[in-house]
Amino acid sequence: MLLVLDVGNTNTVLGVYETSPAVAGTEPRLVAHWRVATIKNHTVDEYGVLFRNLFSIGKIEVTDVHGIIVSSVVPSMDSTLREMCELYFHTKPLFVEPGVKTGMPVHYENPQEVGADRIVNGVAAFEKYGGPCVVVDFGTATTFDAISAKGEYLGGVIAPGIGISAQALFEHTARLPLVDIRKPAKIIGTNTVASIQSGLFFGYLGLVDGLLERLLQELGPNTNVVATGGLARLIGDNSKYIKTVDELLTLEGLRIIWERNTAATKPRPAR
Repeated sequence: MLLVLDVGNTNTVLGVYETSPAVAGTEPRLVAHWRVATIKNHTVDEYGVLFRNLFSIGKIEVTDVHGIIVSSVVPSMDSTLREMCELYFHTKPLFVEPGVKTGMPVHYENPQEVGADRIVNGVAAFEKYGGPCVVVDFGTATTFDAISAKGEYLGGVIAPGIGISAQALFEHTARLPLVDIRKPAKIIGTNTVASIQSGLFFGYLGLVDGLLERLLQELGPNTNVVATGGLARLIGDNSKYIKTVDELLTLEGLRIIWERNTAATKPRPAR
């Protein structure tokens, strides 16, 4: 089995794939997946116990894991996760970083500045939905990543996430509460909580659709727009331009990159 880890600033998503499909020619099946809080000061043992407990709940044997791939945007955690994988899973993890075979050319001025998760999302979106395409990832920050018709990473847009916006409003005002982010029944709020929810939801929806409108003008009207991340369903279901919500897109991208790298290292049969 293959363990895939997507480590974000707020949440870490992990999944387990069958590496040998039951039916030849079919894609490996995602057996289980979980979303947990990213806690930067957790020790190797704390993460090891957490992950092994999740495996126990999912009735998956830790010894069945023979491969691990990690996408991380929290560099301070990389050494902890690396040691945890080796100690608790007895497997050396593959980190998505420069030198890893992704199959996607990166047209960024400095390719090393691009977050690993953005490349992983781009790989999965192009593989599943074709190009050109735009991936909107609703995480701590909301990122918009543009992929060409040839499968090239062109660049994108980074905006503060809706959760950050809600937190900032709470922290920088004296009397406004921290509210649950949801779609309000109507745009005109009749109390403080409803008014904040309206501003957050409809304001953020306007930001997303406004940016997508400009991106589609540049990439073309036939561009596929795919949303992923924690709040992808909330915003994606109400957007004019987001047609597909794929909440497990990053996990799928990690699986694809793992396969491309393991295939590249397998010895070719002798002629």
